[in-house]
Amino acid sequence: MSGVTAPREDRDARRVPVRRLTVLYDAECSLCTFVRDWLVRRPHLVPLEPVPAGSPAARARFPGLDHGATLEEITVVGDAGQVYRGTAAWIAVLWALREHRPLAHRLATPSGARLARGAVLAAAKWRGARQGGARGPDWGGRAYHRVDGWAYDPRHGWSRTPPGCADGSCATR
Repeated sequence: MSGVTAPREDRDARRVPVRRLTVLYDAECSLCTFVRDWLVRRPHLVPLEPVPAGSPAARARFPGLDHGATLEEITVVGDAGQVYRGTAAWIAVLWALREHRPLAHRLATPSGARLARGAVLAAAKWRGARQGGARGPDWGGRAYHRVDGWAYDPRHGWSRTPPGCADGSCATR
């Protein structure tokens, strides 16, 4: 189950079909929100529920998940606790869509997985450039702050101050 708390009842995730997928996406990424909107408009064979990655809702639903990692790479969680990341997550999402299930089956092959990985890497590169990553054209070398408390400063790297803790009054773990 890879870091996700166990479902209320054990459905034997290896044998039981997936009935619902939760798609954790970066709500501050224009590409991610575009894809989220596209996904909810498509006909589904398996319901998809988009939830902002790193949000209080995501943390409450999946307390054992590495939420920092969900902000870096698409993560999809099945209703029996299955966790898919990166290329596997994209294939799982396509598998849930009526029009794209055949494509998902083709991408799940070894040669298809290479193609899917290339598409995921291209999207990640575009996303990084648009979000003000160090190589982004509109970044300008300034500090980059996210609403979830994560910040990147070129002098110090990544740091996190949870919302409401800016004055230093929050306890550390």
